[in-house]
Amino acid sequence: MAKIITLGEIMMRLQPSGYKRFMQADSFDIVFGGGEANVAVSLAQFGEDVAFVTKLPKNAIADKCIKELRGWGVDVSKIVRGGDRIGIYFCEKGCSQRGSNVIYDRAGSAIAEVGENDFNVDAVLEGAEWLHWTGITPAISDKAAVVAEKILAAAKSKGITVSCDLNYRKKLWSREKACEVMTRLVKYVDVLISNEEDCKDVFSINAENTDINAGVLSASGYESIGKKLMKKFPNLKYVAFTLRESISASKNGWSAILLDGKKVYKSKSYMIDIVDRVGGGDSFGAGLIYGLKNKLGEQETIEFAVAASCLKHTVEGDFNIVSVDEVKKLAGGDGSGRVQR
Repeated sequence: MAKIITLGEIMMRLQPSGYKRFMQADSFDIVFGGGEANVAVSLAQFGEDVAFVTKLPKNAIADKCIKELRGWGVDVSKIVRGGDRIGIYFCEKGCSQRGSNVIYDRAGSAIAEVGENDFNVDAVLEGAEWLHWTGITPAISDKAAVVAEKILAAAKSKGITVSCDLNYRKKLWSREKACEVMTRLVKYVDVLISNEEDCKDVFSINAENTDINAGVLSASGYESIGKKLMKKFPNLKYVAFTLRESISASKNGWSAILLDGKKVYKSKSYMIDIVDRVGGGDSFGAGLIYGLKNKLGEQETIEFAVAASCLKHTVEGDFNIVSVDEVKKLAGGDGSGRVQR
């Protein structure tokens, strides 16, 4: 049985070719993706035994989605079929000073209308050592939040390690609702992943000496946030922050820190020329899970996670199609990008 379970929504992503704007599009390319599904695919490329849990309708589009996941090595046996539709999001890729734009069409999706009894919780968690979810899942609907809490509580009672990416989405719910629900759900979490913006939006915790719009970040400010989070949620064993210096939509500085309550581990920083930013945080989460699960050590883990995410920014689509060897090569210092012959 799968050792790692990820729980959430996968959607069909529709995007104009290249860097066209929505108003220029006369057709759309199809890609599948979503926070927890992206993590699952990434972990499968690292050789992990991972299953994705969601609810999808019984139609050919959902069949195509499941085939895509299976093709990347993800266990899809725990996916429940039912409901009327798969969620959709439209993505207009940004470039230079023009940021990317996302439009959601996911209301009434199968997972948004999920019922409390749709999943056999014991079957979902059978054999699992790790469960990953994001703040997007409970934001989808109240029904999804109820089901997520039921599964999280069961995972906690079984001693399964639980990780969460805070992932606040203002187009899905308000800050007040996010704070109320996530305060309740993060109590089940062992490893929390976030950034300054999400901590501010969800828990009203700000990083000192940081201005994300100006691209000014302070590692000490993030350390302060981490300590506040661990005080608020004493169940947390690790808190990780991604540090994105947004020079433009095409160029970002990228690094991260990991806190264990005793020490702060800071990664090296990368300057990235971005091909596709979507899924960057998910690939970081997958790298973090891989490192912690395989006991690489905190410093090596944060270096691995940041390098994995750095590579994802160069890959089209939501999924991070890179291997452990490729990640370790970059983390070890080879970022030349030379042709491999």
